[in-house]
Amino acid sequence: MKRITLPNAGVVLLIGPSGSGKTTLLQKWVNSGQIKESEVLSSDKYRKIVADEEYTSVENKNSEKAQILFEQYQRISKEAFELLELTIQARCRLNKCSFIDATNINSDDRKKLISLAHRHHLPVSAIVLDVDLDTLLVRDNERAMPRGSKRIKQQMKRFQYDKRYLKTEGYHQLHIIKELNHSLEIERMDEVPSIDVGAGIDIIGDIHGCFTELLQLLEKLGYEENEQGLYTHPLGRKFLSLGDIMSRGPRSLETLLFFKNHVNHNLAYMIDSNHGWKIYRWLKGNQVTLRHGDELTAKEINQWLATYSKEEQKRLKDEFIQFLGNAPAHYIIEDDGVPMLVCTHAGIKDEYIGKSSQQISDYCRYGESSSSTEDGRPIRDEWYHHHSGHMTIVWGHDPRPYPTNINATINIDQGVVFGGKLTAYRYPEKSFISVDALKNYNGVEHNPIIEWKNKRLQPPNIQALIEGYRVQIEGFDDVSVKSKYIKPVIGSLSTSDTHFNQLVYLPPTMSPVPIPSQLPDYLEHPLEAFQYYRDHGVNQLIVEKKHMGSRGILLIFKNEEEAFNYTGISNLGAIYSRSGKRFFKKDIEEQILTGIQSSLKRTDYFDKYETDFVLLDCEIMPWNLKAQDLINKQYNLVAESAILDRMILDKELNEALVENHWLKENQEKLERAESFQKVYEKYCWEVSDIDRIVIAPFHILAHSGRVYHEQSHIWHMDHVEELSEICSIFRRTDYLLIEGESNWERVIGWWQEMTEEGHEGMVVKPNQFTIWDKGKLLQPALKVRGRKYLQIIYGMDYLEEKNLERLKKRNTNRKQKLALQEFSLGIEALNRFVKQEELGRIHECIVAILALEGDEVDPRL
Repeated sequence: MKRITLPNAGVVLLIGPSGSGKTTLLQKWVNSGQIKESEVLSSDKYRKIVADEEYTSVENKNSEKAQILFEQYQRISKEAFELLELTIQARCRLNKCSFIDATNINSDDRKKLISLAHRHHLPVSAIVLDVDLDTLLVRDNERAMPRGSKRIKQQMKRFQYDKRYLKTEGYHQLHIIKELNHSLEIERMDEVPSIDVGAGIDIIGDIHGCFTELLQLLEKLGYEENEQGLYTHPLGRKFLSLGDIMSRGPRSLETLLFFKNHVNHNLAYMIDSNHGWKIYRWLKGNQVTLRHGDELTAKEINQWLATYSKEEQKRLKDEFIQFLGNAPAHYIIEDDGVPMLVCTHAGIKDEYIGKSSQQISDYCRYGESSSSTEDGRPIRDEWYHHHSGHMTIVWGHDPRPYPTNINATINIDQGVVFGGKLTAYRYPEKSFISVDALKNYNGVEHNPIIEWKNKRLQPPNIQALIEGYRVQIEGFDDVSVKSKYIKPVIGSLSTSDTHFNQLVYLPPTMSPVPIPSQLPDYLEHPLEAFQYYRDHGVNQLIVEKKHMGSRGILLIFKNEEEAFNYTGISNLGAIYSRSGKRFFKKDIEEQILTGIQSSLKRTDYFDKYETDFVLLDCEIMPWNLKAQDLINKQYNLVAESAILDRMILDKELNEALVENHWLKENQEKLERAESFQKVYEKYCWEVSDIDRIVIAPFHILAHSGRVYHEQSHIWHMDHVEELSEICSIFRRTDYLLIEGESNWERVIGWWQEMTEEGHEGMVVKPNQFTIWDKGKLLQPALKVRGRKYLQIIYGMDYLEEKNLERLKKRNTNRKQKLALQEFSLGIEALNRFVKQEELGRIHECIVAILALEGDEVDPRL
């Protein structure tokens, strides 16, 4: 039995004249399950697709008729091969294998297909069926539609001529078959290896010869050294290096030997990289310039080899060459047969995944750079912004102070050799484990970790966001943002007078109760909110009075120096609205911030909480501070017009002595109009100075190094109480704690009393900031607005039976989804801010929240 190896992805050309057995061979492989029927692309079948016939015979036709038929056949073949080529291109893009069942004896046709495959970074193989002419003629006579001896002889002549040059055409594999009588089997193989996640995999960033830190990390990950000196995990986990295991650090040779040994024992994997490739070529004797630590690795290897005989030196060097040469450009990690992760050294384009070529290998080793510094160092391009797939790409090469999730890519090179950390990404846990470097081993002038921290405050790359992107959020689902919503946001922010650098958080929208009230005279009622959380297993709730003001974020720094350290701006902070715009005029903002900061410093608040700043989520009153335009142009006008019209009608009805029910109905409408006016006036008052401004915080979002989303809402309310005692501008928020259904009636009574007085309503929250049920995040808060307040949202007559019936059919699903997405984006922004990540990473979340607000959702919800 003869066995040949063919790739699972690529183009396989069957080459031979008509009758050489191409179709028969492929059908045998299909029947035996060695290839799929869909992988076979037959020129005869494509002729039939475009023209309903596989072949046009000219046998027994005079020359004139034969010429016309041949011209028809040529036109059919042209259309058929154009469609065939489009199919091959599509299959190449999808990383599939295509067996081309055609004669393929024309070198120009072959070159076109070879070029097509190479453009898609796929291998081209050729199976040449070299059958003698006599056999071809006998087989042709036995066909239902013979090609004719003249055609067969012409093909054979062309085939014999081109056969001599096949080896020069650049095939990945070339198989010449002279006899098909014996069994011919094929073996399929992937160009890019995939790894089943199995018991779990630990992906390790750039090691650079920091062997001690590698062992510390493996031990921290739970690996144990056995009697053979191999590190194994009790659960059967394996570890994978993203490359650059050597050079720059102190123990490159030991690290190289360690990985060679573990890979050979099927305990670990290693990816090709720029330093590994350089040492590979040096070992092979190529002319290479050794620098950036490679010269130290070469010195270690030479000194070690010198302790062995000449024969042993050659054997050991060959083992290194084989080990480094076999390292793939990338691995694909599969979970239950589904590709979940792509692991590579410096980066990869989406269209390269699962494929192999010299161009792809170079890209994976070095990444992408279009410019360089004055001293020749490459300035790396942000390739990851173009990633659009859902597979997560894990990479290294570009040292950063912390693991970085960008657009479903994760960088885990934390610059251990430069005094940073050595990081592992654990899958399927999706968690990070790291160890600190023992020292900075690389005394270079340009330390990338320090340089990265220094460029943290550079303006973000807006262009990278403008076409849409995906935010990867730790602990939550990813959020994708569409280009059509981003462009208006960028335009708005570019004209806003808020310091973009100090937009570090935006609050989420809040959904009303998912289902309307079942009571006849209510659209919203607390009972449905309580039942929503109870049905998801949450019994301890907190209800907070909802102030009718405008949502605002306060960022207050200890001093201007700390403000500059965090945001690159020397001031005391910022106060901005949900839309990211400055809440007050600059002079008013400065007065408020100065007053708050002075009060906090006077009471040693910053020292007590060991923080450089405090970030607050608040309601700012009166409402007319931000809504005066809306009040003047809409609410005042509507209220005054309705009251006037209904008073006139009331007078005319009285004078006309009409039936009582008409009078009663109009009087009810008049009362609703007057009630409508009183509701919004309750939260409006003249502001002659800042002493008339009220700020009601309800979330202490963050201090230095700490985000408080894991603290209970009772903790937040207690902290707000402290702030209200420190500074007079702060007002505490009334709230009640619900421990179970026995408290519901009391809280509903409180809500009814409050809303009948004209207050907006209340917010119902689980006491814990984030709550999950069966793997799904619950609404962090639900607003329950009072009947009177809802007049200014839905109109003063919304409680009329026909109106209320229609409103109870409202759909809140999209609003709920937005609330969850914006909530998770806000927490991610906070985490990035307190870790002092670069501003671009924070603004990735901010722009996403603002973009989501551009989605078409009923603004009354």
